[in-house]
Amino acid sequence: MRSVEEQLALVTAAAVAPRPVRVSISEAQGLLCAEEVVAERPLPSFDQAAIDGYAVRSVDIRVGDGRGSDDQEGPTTLPVVGQITAGSRQPTRLQPGQVVRVDTGAPLPTLADAVLPVGWADQSGRNITPTRGVRTGDYVRRIGDDVQPGDVAVRAGAIIGPAQVGLLASVGRAKVLVHPKPRMSVISVGDELLDVDASPGTGQVYDVNSYALTAAGRDAGADVHRVGITSTEPAHLREVLEGQLVRSEIVVVSGAAGGEATTRIRQVMAALGEIEVNRVAMHPGSVQGFGRLGRDEVPTFLLPSNPVSALVVFEIMVRPLIRIALGKRQPMRRTVRARTVAPISSVEGRRGYLRGQLMRDTDTGEYLVRALGGAQGASTHLLASLAEANCLVVIDPEISSVRAGDEVDVMFLAQRG
Repeated sequence: MRSVEEQLALVTAAAVAPRPVRVSISEAQGLLCAEEVVAERPLPSFDQAAIDGYAVRSVDIRVGDGRGSDDQEGPTTLPVVGQITAGSRQPTRLQPGQVVRVDTGAPLPTLADAVLPVGWADQSGRNITPTRGVRTGDYVRRIGDDVQPGDVAVRAGAIIGPAQVGLLASVGRAKVLVHPKPRMSVISVGDELLDVDASPGTGQVYDVNSYALTAAGRDAGADVHRVGITSTEPAHLREVLEGQLVRSEIVVVSGAAGGEATTRIRQVMAALGEIEVNRVAMHPGSVQGFGRLGRDEVPTFLLPSNPVSALVVFEIMVRPLIRIALGKRQPMRRTVRARTVAPISSVEGRRGYLRGQLMRDTDTGEYLVRALGGAQGASTHLLASLAEANCLVVIDPEISSVRAGDEVDVMFLAQRG
């Protein structure tokens, strides 16, 4: 029996990130930047008003409040000689003793060195009387305040979020080189399966896995194609697999990872490359397969038919491969220590990944966890309890029981709500 660490090392060694592609910045959100984006021009590219107000020479604003450059007593009345709106391209020159009305983002007229906010002046007709003073640079965004030419606007390896998209737009980049989402195909095999829009007869069950695993793949960041149910008839199965191997960086097949039905599936897979089905020292999902198939040696998984087992194996084995392919520095889920609120039993000799609800004590900040699977007499196959879980409780292989109050490792799952 292979350990979890050995199987995971085998899987992650097969990780290959797709070649970077250039995409529109509107399509880049959530992806990793694959280039250093260097600004070619300053941002902002001109001196502009940071607030609605009046463009002024600070030396002309004298109100005796300690903020003017010339602290003379008695307010100064200044004429408003024009208005500049955001987007204006008409050059304007400010003369001494004059002010110009400016909107936020408007270019400053020549000689203006500050903006007097609207609320800091009393206006009467075409004149204003400042009530407070300003100094040079007040309420002005200078050329290059945000970004200078040659500055790195977005670094390689940075996750492109809303701020990065905005920064790319601000430096005039319509497209950016990114690490694309790895393409993943999900196939369900099994003569007992039927799609969810049909009525099951005796011995038939709905195809849960292709839907659940497709959702899990998308949650991990993959671009997933759900193939759905495929016959185990060798010629048909081979045709489907060959079709997906040429379009995918990862292929996931669920169903018949153990038992006699495995033989036909393994024979088809073996004809396309190397595949190994064995037992891994974990539960649920001990029996699983992994190999590299097709001309491009695409990482291919054979997961159990049981939905809970399939999802747990996906979480432990497949998700890290997707995250590595995305270029993530930390492909594994965050793990914390938590105190159990009830006893937990596990299978000795196998690492347990048991469904749980993680909570936090509001007084102490301590993490608390309640197992939803793995308690005495509980079943490992109940999908409803997995839907309620927000974590996996990780039990070491040498431990068969955990007492209430003991500390255990807990792996975060995706947040709900």
